[in-house]
Amino acid sequence: MIPYGKQDVTDGDIEAVIQVLKSDFLTQGPLVPQFETAIAKYCGAQHGVAVNSATSALHIACLALELGPGDLLWTSPITFVASANCGRYCGADVDFVDIDPQTLNMCPQALERKLAESKETGRLPKVIVPVHMSGLPCQMEAIHSLASAYGIKIIEDASHAIGGRFGRRSVGACEYSDITVFSFHPVKIITTAEGGLATTNDEGLAQAMQRRRSHGITRDTSQFVGNSDGTWYYQQLDLGMNYRMSEMHAALGLSQLGRLDSYVARRHAIADLYDELLADLPIDLPTRPDGSYSALHLYIVRLRNAGLRSEVFEKLRAAQIGVNVHYIPVHTQPYYRKHGHAESVFPAAEDYYTRAISLPMFPTMTSEEQSFVASTFRASLKQ
Repeated sequence: MIPYGKQDVTDGDIEAVIQVLKSDFLTQGPLVPQFETAIAKYCGAQHGVAVNSATSALHIACLALELGPGDLLWTSPITFVASANCGRYCGADVDFVDIDPQTLNMCPQALERKLAESKETGRLPKVIVPVHMSGLPCQMEAIHSLASAYGIKIIEDASHAIGGRFGRRSVGACEYSDITVFSFHPVKIITTAEGGLATTNDEGLAQAMQRRRSHGITRDTSQFVGNSDGTWYYQQLDLGMNYRMSEMHAALGLSQLGRLDSYVARRHAIADLYDELLADLPIDLPTRPDGSYSALHLYIVRLRNAGLRSEVFEKLRAAQIGVNVHYIPVHTQPYYRKHGHAESVFPAAEDYYTRAISLPMFPTMTSEEQSFVASTFRASLKQ
């Protein structure tokens, strides 16, 4: 099977984890702060807060922004469900903004229309979560301009996008957002096995997320309410969770981080070859607009004939090619339909879903594997 994505773990990565196992600290040691600092520095942000998953990072980001019951969060319908669920974890309501059919990201024009309509009804969101789909950065300057005009906070869901850039700025610099969230799941650009991280330039938000990842507790005396009883003393200031990242996960992430740029460059080389091999087929290829540098977590093609998608998908799977579909529109899931969401309300997202197939994309993929994928895909389109 050629998977749609997979990790690349080297001997150096393995040795880094072994050294932790031989050390005095398996959790809450020196490597998690080192990993946080390294990611923040890479992105050009002031703070990094590492946790056990990107889902956890989204949750504590929402909590730090004081999202709660009666509030509203908007995100993209084309994303993994965690981008929406983080709002529900906080007791907030969730709604969606349709995608741009070319970039597959939240459409600024659709956002502008929806904000104007929502202002009239008095039901504006407190938080917007744009998703950098497949690693391509959203039009964050436009989204930020709109959000600022309405007093709305922004969390960038950059689970796909570490190593990506808009202009000269790295995704995660938080120039146009309050918080950015990354994923380090094994199929992502770099991995910590399981893990996530939030960047921010706001010290108060960083402290709030740090507390909420660890039971709401702080040992920082500057945050105490009242006086300390001694050096052993800590205070619980919030209701938090146990979302901590372990030293082993951080060691793997630090080791992988040194290869991040080369991994993204390799993904672009793979995409270039796919573009060449598939150029004459009746499909729409991924867009890579000027001014943005995608991390290319996914290589998603769209069939022009939606009626062929199921047949083509099954033929590729039968040939041991691990294609996938990213993603089923979140608003069509039974949970969200139960909460009042209907189909046929986000036409660009729904059209995209009927035609999308993710082809294998990972840094160790060979040109021979790509040629096999392309030739099998070509044959599957023939009736």
